[in-house]
Parts: sequence; structure tokens; C-alpha cells
Amino acid sequence: MPTLIVCEHCDTVYQRAPLQPGQRARCLRCAAPLYRADLAPPALLALTLAAAVVFLIANVFPIVSLDLQGSSSQSTLWGAIHAAWDSEVGPVAVLVALTAFFFPLLQILLLGAVLLALRRGGLRRSLLVDALHSLRFLRPWSMVEVFLLGALVAVVKMGALAAVQPRPGLYGFAALTLLLTALNSFDLHRLWECLDE
Repeated sequence: MPTLIVCEHCDTVYQRAPLQPGQRARCLRCAAPLYRADLAPPALLALTLAAAVVFLIANVFPIVSLDLQGSSSQSTLWGAIHAAWDSEVGPVAVLVALTAFFFPLLQILLLGAVLLALRRGGLRRSLLVDALHSLRFLRPWSMVEVFLLGALVAVVKMGALAAVQPRPGLYGFAALTLLLTALNSFDLHRLWECLDE
């Protein structure tokens, strides 16, 4: 059965055709973009490995350091989650832990596992199918960029009260946001095609 794609603007149905790198498919009726040629799986694997390294940097190193009247303090993501939990805002702490740590981690691990399995061939097809379905589910819930914006707003507001210094964790989250945005722009359909080959 041929793979079909529907224009999001005018609902015209097309058969998906392979594209060369840099090419884009457009709707013949309304000229809206349908899809584009994505990175090859080896390049996607490199981005995924870079995201894994940056994820470690973002979560191991402090995000900010505060200096208030001679007292200095540094905080990591888990320190912020722990502080939120201790402040009796448990639902917020759980939400931050899920969307800023666990979901992005699962997304990176699953994508890396799928790409390595496609490259080496070693996982059963049913496991790869489950992993691709999980990736599709996790994409909208990985919200590192929301956490980054919240952290930046907090740093700016705290700057009026204390000396605030960004630390490597904050830069790590900025880089992770860019890498996850690039990974999320990749069309998972390409991996399904590789799986069918």
C-alpha cells in the first residue's frame, strides 16, 4: 500500500515520493509545504549523541549561582525540583521532573536505540515499532524549552535582588533546546521507511 500524505491546508491527498537532500514537496493545489528531505539516519544519530552529551551537562552542572549578602548558593535542575517538592508544590515538581528530565531523556534514548538498531540490525521489528510509537507520543511532552524560558525569567527577576551568575547547566539547557528542536523537526516517517526496507 503506498504511503499517503494529506495537505494540512486544502486536504489534497498525495503519494509520498522520495526527495533528494534539500528538496521540499509542495501541494500542487495551494503550494503549501507538505514535507521535506530530512537528515540521513547517520547524521540524525550524531545529533542524538550530541543531545545525550548536552543532556548530561545540563543536568549534572548547576544552572545558576546566587550570591545574596555574602551567602552563595548554586542549584541544579534536581535541586530546583527538590525545592519545589519541599515547598509543598508537589504537582509542579512532578511536572517539571517529567517534562524537563524524564521525557527528554526517554526521547533521546529511544531515538538513539532505534537509530543504532537500524544501523546494526539487532532489535526485533516489534520493539522498533513500539519505540517509534513511543517517540511519537513523547515529542509534544518534552518541554525543555519551557523550562529554559522559565529559568531565564527567574534569573532576570532574581538579578534585582541578588547577584545571579549563569552556570554551565543553563548553557547546557540552551544547547539541549536547540538540539531537541532539530531532532523534533525530523520526520519520524523516514524511520518507518528505513524499518520497512
